[in-house]
Amino acid sequence: MRGSRITAHTPSAQLDPHWQVVDASGQRLGRLASNVAGVLMGKHKPDYSRHLLTGDFVIVVNAAKVEVTGNQSALKTYYRHSGYVGNLKATPMRTLLSERPNRVIERTVKGMLPRNRLGRKMLRRLRVYLDATHPHLSQVSAGTGKSKRDAGLSSSRVPPEEEASIAKRPTSRSVDANPRRSRASAAVGSDRTASGSNDRPPVSRRRGQTGGKRQTS
Repeated sequence: MRGSRITAHTPSAQLDPHWQVVDASGQRLGRLASNVAGVLMGKHKPDYSRHLLTGDFVIVVNAAKVEVTGNQSALKTYYRHSGYVGNLKATPMRTLLSERPNRVIERTVKGMLPRNRLGRKMLRRLRVYLDATHPHLSQVSAGTGKSKRDAGLSSSRVPPEEEASIAKRPTSRSVDANPRRSRASAAVGSDRTASGSNDRPPVSRRRGQTGGKRQTS
């Protein structure tokens, strides 16, 4: 009797995506995009399923230092259309690399992902930055037992010296947003103190009244 072959898939609730950092400095555009697309699809994991979102988040840094082989930057042209007649936009790859190199990496990776809703979800997990600084150090160091300081760079773009000086600055007093109201309340308080009428006189109630209402027999 031939045994039945059953393929087990990991449920979506049990998938645990991680954050990976990729340095694009000195790397070729095609090889970089193929590696990033494989990580976004989850092909580096043993529980990969083509119909599930099993990939990780990818952070690409130093996008401005990516390299292109041959005369590709002068020959390749990117096209986009707004949907109206005569609104076809053509941008050479050389111009896009000098102005927005992150768009070049994003469009190259997009061409290597599935053309469906799952592929668009994978593309949303891609973060591309021009330099080596990114604001995702908390996500990268999550689960590794390392803090932001141990991870290396700071998530903010403020130098450490300025961060220390900002932390030592005294906090300013809270100021009322409406200065007229604050001056009016101060004037009323001073008038009450001067006249001695700060305390309210006791309210006298008639005999037989409870809760401000007269009892009826």
